Amino acid sequence: MASFNVVVADPETGATHQLEAEEQDANRFINKEIGDEVDGAAVGLDGCTLEITGGSDAAGRPMRADIAGPNLKEVLMKERSVGYKPDRPGQRKRLTLRGRVVSDETSQINTKVVSVGDKSVPELLGLEGGEDEDEDADEE
Repeated sequence: MASFNVVVADPETGATHQLEAEEQDANRFINKEIGDEVDGAAVGLDGCTLEITGGSDAAGRPMRADIAGPNLKEVLMKERSVGYKPDRPGQRKRLTLRGRVVSDETSQINTKVVSVGDKSVPELLGLEGGEDEDEDADEE
């Protein structure tokens, strides 16, 4: 069974949260492509919709939206883009990158929150309200 680290970016607060998707929840991400939307319940964000923005495999190879399928492909990179930052102008390099489809080989999936339900993302994760309790404990 697959398991993924899912990094969720919240555009409202600018915060990111690293969550775990295992077994049945991880299967919701299999065969989805970059740009597809997934139900947030897979990572404990009930009522939210997440958009897949990228990811990487266990070796750290990034996913690219312009490479079809889940397989590895060697690509000649010549300008600054996902997976390559040249040292000098005109520099080119052949890199091995992963395709846009999420598979068992993917270890991290990057997502962003597209729509939120009744509760905000911090409320769903139990982060909101916890700061006030810590302040009260310090005063005593």
